[in-house]
Amino acid sequence: MGIEELTSGGKLRPVTRWGEPVMHAKTRQVTAFDDELRQLVRDMFATMEAAHGVGLAATQVGVDLALFIYDCPDADDINRVGAICNPVVTLPEGDNRNLESTEEGCLSLPGGYQPLARPDHAVCTGLDPWGQPVTVTGTGTLARCLQHETDHLNGTVFGDRLSTRMRRKLYAQAEQLAHLYPADWPVTPKATSAGGTASASA
Repeated sequence: MGIEELTSGGKLRPVTRWGEPVMHAKTRQVTAFDDELRQLVRDMFATMEAAHGVGLAATQVGVDLALFIYDCPDADDINRVGAICNPVVTLPEGDNRNLESTEEGCLSLPGGYQPLARPDHAVCTGLDPWGQPVTVTGTGTLARCLQHETDHLNGTVFGDRLSTRMRRKLYAQAEQLAHLYPADWPVTPKATSAGGTASASA
């Protein structure tokens, strides 16, 4: 009984885009830790891998459950993999709070990246896909991912945290590349183009 058995065997699902109601509403708590839930986790891992993401919330495959997965490095460049149901993120306060501004992207607004300052440390508590308590301490990209994905489950997209000017730039960026992403991406792969970005999307 480990996350490794849920990182394969899934089928691709289309990534839900910003603007769809499920992306902007608070999710339902997970109450049934059954095979259906674990198959959803498998599908999410398959979809995230195909989309080259580092994190994915259930809302991003159109499911309004408080669940997200991640596969991304921490500040020590150690890759961390997991799935958390009903997550609660705790962020440092006062002198312990250190903001780090880094380009952030979202698989649900593919092609758009803008800098966003977030705390460089986050602790996320919740339940694993078997209903067992789990605590994840995140630094680096993982800290950002834990915050980004938990935001999704509360109906917040990272564009909501940007200034109006930066949000306009983000949407313009995504609009320029929208033709590369089919409506059912990544079920239908992204069209090829020259160049690209190495920033992480969640």
